[in-house]
Amino acid sequence: MATLLHIDSSVNGDHSASRAVTAVFRAAWLAQHPGGRVVERDLAADPLPHLDASAAQAGYVPPADRTPEQQASFALREELATELEQADAVVIGAPMYNWSIPSGLKAWLDHVIIGGRTAMTENPSAAGTPVTVVASRGGSYAPGTPQEGNDFVQDYLRHALGTGLGLDVDFIVPELTLAPSVPAMSELIPLFEASRAKAHEEAETKAKALASRLAA
Repeated sequence: MATLLHIDSSVNGDHSASRAVTAVFRAAWLAQHPGGRVVERDLAADPLPHLDASAAQAGYVPPADRTPEQQASFALREELATELEQADAVVIGAPMYNWSIPSGLKAWLDHVIIGGRTAMTENPSAAGTPVTVVASRGGSYAPGTPQEGNDFVQDYLRHALGTGLGLDVDFIVPELTLAPSVPAMSELIPLFEASRAKAHEEAETKAKALASRLAA
């Protein structure tokens, strides 16, 4: 039974552009895997605690040598790392907040990046797992735009997920999501609508292709 790890981090609920795209991805993936399993992490509705000293230090201590406090604090890291390791595919909603990722998603990364296990080792435990990141943003950061070079979402996640965790990273990028709600951007609504349609189409296409690949 194939397992999809579905992570959302937008705080905007039903109004979220990234959640709309991850939902399309999930539905298309399940259509190909009707008996498949989805493990869902909503990092806004059910936020993770930030990594504390005890949980961080426990990652460098052999399990048998951990104090009771370290064992308790590491339990969440163990749970999250295991979810990633057991997933056949991952989809992550990662909207741009203030030029970077939401703090909830950063907290997830801080927990699952475990030296000698999921990262910082020759054979990361989830290496090769395909992950599709929906990197939505309110404006445009494409070449030639005023904001070119100020996207700290894709480069960071490509490194953290790809180089760090060894995952096979792909992106879907819906842009100009603020156009319908910001009067000064109203003339960009047609471009937003085209970007949204393209993102939804890519989500369905990529999910189906990935499901077929996993079934082969």
